[in-house]
Amino acid sequence: MKQDFYKTITAVAEGLYKEKGSKFIAKIFHVETEEQMKSAMVSVKKEFHDARHHCYAYRINPENEQFRSSDDGEPSGTAGKPMLNQLLSFELYNVLVVVVRYFGGTKLGVSGLINAYKSATHDAINQSKIVTRYIFRDLILDFEYPLMNNVMRIIKEEQLEVVERKQELSCTFKIKVKKNDLDKVLNRLTKIRGLSVKELNNS
Repeated sequence: MKQDFYKTITAVAEGLYKEKGSKFIAKIFHVETEEQMKSAMVSVKKEFHDARHHCYAYRINPENEQFRSSDDGEPSGTAGKPMLNQLLSFELYNVLVVVVRYFGGTKLGVSGLINAYKSATHDAINQSKIVTRYIFRDLILDFEYPLMNNVMRIIKEEQLEVVERKQELSCTFKIKVKKNDLDKVLNRLTKIRGLSVKELNNS
């Protein structure tokens, strides 16, 4: 059974690393799509428009992992990769980190750059609030009102979240189920005669 949870951050945080006059400012964001990632990148480039480099790494979608990193003009492998390795080390998903560099006049060399981008990212992560999120499946339940008690008993016992409900003579519930509980919950629900259960494709 694959785990049905992952770690992420809740809000924007900032980290800092200084070395030989160069300043490395890291900003970390919660992002769930490439569109959100691009929007955050735009905001950072606007905020630090005079910085020489805007290096980044991101990791999204814990079920079908996507990741990417960029050195943005720094020597190959000295910025994006060590930043991405920090996201991997902390097992974070749905996160973008951007490190902007202000050059201090003294070259740091390959090992110095790797350490700087790693350290700035590490500091940003340490300033973040890391939380555990579950991967959910959405179910649509359609049933007649007399079945309400049977349906609610399962929802209560399995600690399911009702996201939407239409409660009349004919009822429709949208519920969230933890991915690893799905088979067990479906098995219980499908035993209720007259209850229609449809699984949505999103997570």
